[in-house]
Amino acid sequence: MSVTTGNRPERRRGATSSTVAQAAGVAQSTVSRALRGDPRVREDTRRLIEATAERLGYRPSWADLTPAARPQRTKSIGVVASDLTNPFFPSLLDPIHDELQLMGYRFVLFAERTDLPTGQEALLSLLNSSIDGVLITTATLDSHLGEALTARDLPIVLLNRYVDGMDVDRVTADNHHGGETAARHLLELGHRTIGVIRGPANTSTSRDRHTGVLEGFAGSGVTIDEREGPYSHQSGYQNARELLRSSTPPTALLCGNDIIAFGAIDAARSLGLDVPRDVSVLGFDDVPMAGWEVFQLTTVRQPLSEMARTAARLLVERIEHEGDIGAGRERLFATSLVRRSTTQRHGSSSV
Repeated sequence: MSVTTGNRPERRRGATSSTVAQAAGVAQSTVSRALRGDPRVREDTRRLIEATAERLGYRPSWADLTPAARPQRTKSIGVVASDLTNPFFPSLLDPIHDELQLMGYRFVLFAERTDLPTGQEALLSLLNSSIDGVLITTATLDSHLGEALTARDLPIVLLNRYVDGMDVDRVTADNHHGGETAARHLLELGHRTIGVIRGPANTSTSRDRHTGVLEGFAGSGVTIDEREGPYSHQSGYQNARELLRSSTPPTALLCGNDIIAFGAIDAARSLGLDVPRDVSVLGFDDVPMAGWEVFQLTTVRQPLSEMARTAARLLVERIEHEGDIGAGRERLFATSLVRRSTTQRHGSSSV
């Protein structure tokens, strides 16, 4: 509850640009622009916002300050990742680091706890004036992180995933086509009973790959048994064991990413099955481990290094030339099938 005493301005504990926007009846982005002196904001609107901010005791964040009042650029980029035990993320982080270093920037790694309800709130408190921009590799369809950073006018780029309706720079692979490619590869090999272990439904990667998979199987008459879970070894292992122990086990497993596929391979071997003689396994991403001799995983490749470098360049361009860059830009990279030794023609005795 707010309290007014005499002529003292009303104060509210924890006032934010969002509460100012609500009280003034304007968009949150308008609050940021007005407090930065953006000439696109009408004078009467600016005065209303300034008065509302004063009444609520709101102190502008770094992103709300006018350019003259801001500190100099720190040449530091925040990179948001999660589950650093997953070899997918080092495949992105190394080229990001190298590309930023070439442009005179360094990055600070932030590990997002997507398993905790307060994970994004804690992360937002860390993304402060010490960061010139943010590169997000973990965006989910229901995430508010990107929206919150955009409201601060902090330059961001989404890498590997995107969020519907969010007008920011993004770098992704053609996951839909990759899903089609994976499905058609298994059809060409004669598989007609197929287990699909997809990733989490709240990610654009899983959704787009799954849509492509279904389109690739359309009209083929195949029997599909689907499971869903995190992009993790455990998900691949548990779901694969369930599928392979069913009354009509699949002859092939199509996995949402390589880490799920590694778990599926382990599950098959734990049941005494040979990959690919008894069951074919196909992944997605082509992380470096996929080519190790112990795996030799057939997978759909997305050019992770090139994507990461492109995202780093887009972010630096946005930071240094934001006034000259308009709406969010999209860079879409082609996917391709990499045939190794975990898939073979159904019924073939050769390995």
